[in-house]
Amino acid sequence: QVQLVESGGGLVQPGGSLRLSCAASGNIFSINAMGWYRQAPGKQRELVAVITSDGSTNLPDSVKERFTISRANVENTVVLQMNSLKPEDTAVYYCNANGHLISGSGSLKEYDTWGQGTQVTVSS
Repeated sequence: QVQLVESGGGLVQPGGSLRLSCAASGNIFSINAMGWYRQAPGKQRELVAVITSDGSTNLPDSVKERFTISRANVENTVVLQMNSLKPEDTAVYYCNANGHLISGSGSLKEYDTWGQGTQVTVSS
């Protein structure tokens, strides 16, 4: 099993900043990618930022000039720094990780795990 613990989020005024963290734990053998997705009411879940094992990042045009994803100094933890927040950034933000874990039998098994989500509200 792989678990993701998210922290950060909350209420911020337009133009403000927030920092989200996601820590993965469990029988992790490898992490191919970790990232953040968001889902606003009535909308589909969408990619916000992802970082792969080689350090490559991918962010959509809607956030790439304002958001940054990076690895923290703590193992298996990524940080999403969100600056210049807009009301349209309001959503539940979900962490995702995928890779391989060590099963009970000792074999490798793929995983694709989601966090419980954290609310980000941008409003004056």
